[in-house]
Amino acid sequence: MPWIVGVSGASGTPYAAAVLRALLAGGESVDLVVSRASRLTLLDETGISFRDAHWRDDLREWLGRGADGKPDTFGGPDVDRVRYWGAGDLAAGPSSGSYPAKGMLIVPASTACVAGVALGLSKDLLQRAASVTLKERRTLVVAVRETPLNGQTLRHLVALDDAGASVVPASPAFYAGATHIQDLVDFVAGRVLDAAGVAHGLYRRWDGELGGTRAT
Repeated sequence: MPWIVGVSGASGTPYAAAVLRALLAGGESVDLVVSRASRLTLLDETGISFRDAHWRDDLREWLGRGADGKPDTFGGPDVDRVRYWGAGDLAAGPSSGSYPAKGMLIVPASTACVAGVALGLSKDLLQRAASVTLKERRTLVVAVRETPLNGQTLRHLVALDDAGASVVPASPAFYAGATHIQDLVDFVAGRVLDAAGVAHGLYRRWDGELGGTRAT
């Protein structure tokens, strides 16, 4: 069964790329939903146009790019285990509870996406798939990327937590010994995967030893 990965319009497309690379490297299958707003963010942050008719080529280019914007940092990722669904396709597989899936990761999650999922609006496939994930009691991880957060968004996040979702702010830590922007991105991606129970090796875990990072 696949993991559904939803990419909303918030800044932070490198987070989504890191999560997708780790899932595929771990042998997982992925159902990918890229919102219309996220295409504009992806174009702005990477220069990549994500096109329905050429999504495989565009996805390879995106996943090969490092968080610093350098192309081919990660070679040519294998995307054969990715199935892409258009955000406007409300008849897509992930729109139904009978469609088999392990759960869903929304990374990054904009405040508009958070509100739509919390209120059950289902205005596009991303929000509908998230609503289905909640109603079927499957794992839903929401990697919110916004600052500061106002009271309305905080209430929406509490509602998602109450509904069983894991809220993972895109907040990198520094105890893992980051020396590059990619390390900070990978930490957040790793915490998203931790919340979903997916094994990975994206960051150095805390082992209780102060100064351990400086010693390595």
